[in-house]
Amino acid sequence: MRSAPDGGAGLRDEGLKQGDAIGVPESGTYDRDGGQSGHTKPTALALKRLLGILLSCAACMGFSATYAETPVAVAASPWDAEFAAFEATDAAHPPAAGGVVFAGSSSIRLWGDLESEFGTTVVLKRGFGGSQLSDCVKNVDRLVTRYRPRTVLVYAGDNDLAAGATPTQVFDRFTAFVDGVRKRLPDTRIAYISIKPSPSRAELMPQIRAANALIREYAAREPNLSYVDIFTPMLDGQGRPRHELFRDDALHLNAQGYSLWKTIIAPYVG
Repeated sequence: MRSAPDGGAGLRDEGLKQGDAIGVPESGTYDRDGGQSGHTKPTALALKRLLGILLSCAACMGFSATYAETPVAVAASPWDAEFAAFEATDAAHPPAAGGVVFAGSSSIRLWGDLESEFGTTVVLKRGFGGSQLSDCVKNVDRLVTRYRPRTVLVYAGDNDLAAGATPTQVFDRFTAFVDGVRKRLPDTRIAYISIKPSPSRAELMPQIRAANALIREYAAREPNLSYVDIFTPMLDGQGRPRHELFRDDALHLNAQGYSLWKTIIAPYVG
């Protein structure tokens, strides 16, 4: 944030000390030949000080006007509407701490009955479609830490690979997400839902396998961190994506796909 110029700069520059009278020039009684008389006139030093004060005040007033008239730039986000909806829901029904947060991309957002899938467990769905794992990192406070959950499950990385990220970059983004959560909530459990094998992204299967492997190995070493393998059960006997688990777009899950996810994820929610 910009700060206004020090209003006392003119005072210091002109040699005034704290407590000096401002705007009252030094005076004496002088005649035109330098002798004393009954007329009062300011000394040159007093005029110099007064001029410095006036210039300093003018500068401050000019800065304040410019600052007030300059709008604050706010970066637009593709998910402004979705975050606004989250905030409206939170305001209407403030969630209690200690619940479970599902965060990530459209595979979370499109899970229609997610909030009621796991019995009495308080579940918050914070999926925003088209997002990448890097977006979860940037918005970790808005998505996760503000709710102080006992567990957070994240599904992201799919779109990162589709956008050209490498498996190592996806891994680095996930570790950054973990660090962001742990910075504020060191005891919260984190579970990574593995990148799914989508028929429409079959060409990315090598990268998906590599990214999943990196995160699985990392989770095995870290406390309170789990890797949820939904990748393997979504393959057929030939190791190819099971089409029957997907919508017509061959990317997003249908009801059967979500039913499978629920069965696999349930042990990590409780």
